[in-house]
Amino acid sequence: MTVYLVGAGPGDPGLLTVRGAELLARAEVVVYDRLSAPSLLDLAPSSAERIYVGKRGATPSASQDEINRLLVEHGAAGREVVRLKGGDPFVFARGAEELDALRRAGVPAEVVPGITSAIAVPAYAGIPVTRRYSSTSFTVVTGHEDPSKERSDVDWEAIARVGGTIVILMGVANLPTISRRLIAGGLPPETPAAAVRWGTRPSQLTIRATLGTLADHPLAAPSVIVVGDVAADDLDWFASRPLSGRRVVVTRAPEQASKLSRRLAEAGAEVVEVPTIAIADPTDGGAALAAAVEGLETGDWVALTSPNGAERFLDAVGDVRRLAGVRIAVIGPGTAAVLAARMIVPDLVPDRYVAEGLLEVFGSGPGRVLVAQAADARPVLADGLRAAGWVVDVVETYRTVPAQVPDAALDEVATSDAVAFASSSAVRNFADAVEHARRPPVAVVIGPITAATASEVGFETVIEAATHDLDGLVSAVRDWSTGLT
Repeated sequence: MTVYLVGAGPGDPGLLTVRGAELLARAEVVVYDRLSAPSLLDLAPSSAERIYVGKRGATPSASQDEINRLLVEHGAAGREVVRLKGGDPFVFARGAEELDALRRAGVPAEVVPGITSAIAVPAYAGIPVTRRYSSTSFTVVTGHEDPSKERSDVDWEAIARVGGTIVILMGVANLPTISRRLIAGGLPPETPAAAVRWGTRPSQLTIRATLGTLADHPLAAPSVIVVGDVAADDLDWFASRPLSGRRVVVTRAPEQASKLSRRLAEAGAEVVEVPTIAIADPTDGGAALAAAVEGLETGDWVALTSPNGAERFLDAVGDVRRLAGVRIAVIGPGTAAVLAARMIVPDLVPDRYVAEGLLEVFGSGPGRVLVAQAADARPVLADGLRAAGWVVDVVETYRTVPAQVPDAALDEVATSDAVAFASSSAVRNFADAVEHARRPPVAVVIGPITAATASEVGFETVIEAATHDLDGLVSAVRDWSTGLT
């Protein structure tokens, strides 16, 4: 086995390399620090041991000797180890020391370069580190040297004379001294300067000033500091996205949250995933569903009322040829997409993606309909079909059960701007888990039934998606953020 020193990039999980993602997916141990994007840990198997070695609050971080020992210990034991490091392992990240320790111990190791914050963070702030007609070079320098050294190796006055762009990493604490020495080296105090904190993340904050005044602003680590003419460029694209600066809670079950979270994050939101429901088997373990599938040939229609129900139903069917001669109705495009993934085209999709909409277009009996739905689904569809002359069999395909919400997640919820709901059960479980005073002020919901539930549990502002699917839900959040609703 091998120890992999993997550059995690500057913070945006999308900037992880393909090689890094591949190694995380098979890791047995992940050793990570503060600058690693937390969501990257989700790429590792659930069975992987996760070891945090960064600084947390007032607690000191693990020493480099301790980290080296951990890597050697797990690597020598024959485990697949990923050392996940912010940025690039060989750019002010002590990766060389870790590689040296592994080599001396005879442990195989590999370096996987990452995208360095020295280039990516300015880019996300709309600051190019070079300009064809002005800044034709850039210098990357640390603003935080080893405190045990007797003297500084950084000749700031000489760096000032080099010209071009200066990118300073880990320099917030020493910025007054750095600025003074750069000015002493010949840079005018009016030279544009900028500090970008938590660059490439939803919480990114850019402060623009001059070399002489930047240190007067309320700066905090981790920040990348850019000095030079390019720091005056304001080509911001990242912070101008429609959901930038917004924190949105996603309450879908873990196996379903990723698509919605990704769409919201791409629009600029900081997404807080707080699943309030989990998907569980029916109480009979699926026996009734299996029996219903065995009797498919006696029916005329199958009605599927959710993507989860469709997945479970098709898993029970197995060979789709068993559906020959049976027509399929679905409640909306999300459910239809599940069928499409199995090369099945539904016979009926309503214009309104609720049970009432399906009843409007279903028509009258006689005939037999199998309604495959969640255990807590409304009886509207089954009752309406019976009233229209159909013989209806209802089978439970899954249950939604409450999920435990950690205290840390509740703290993030309390500072969020909105919460997105895709079902009434998610709303009810959220209301049970989060006291009213700690809820976000806005609920954005997928349809009228969920909207009614959100109002019922006390949300003052409830915004219903124009189309009752995930695309509509994302659009509703964007419209709310930009003031269109």
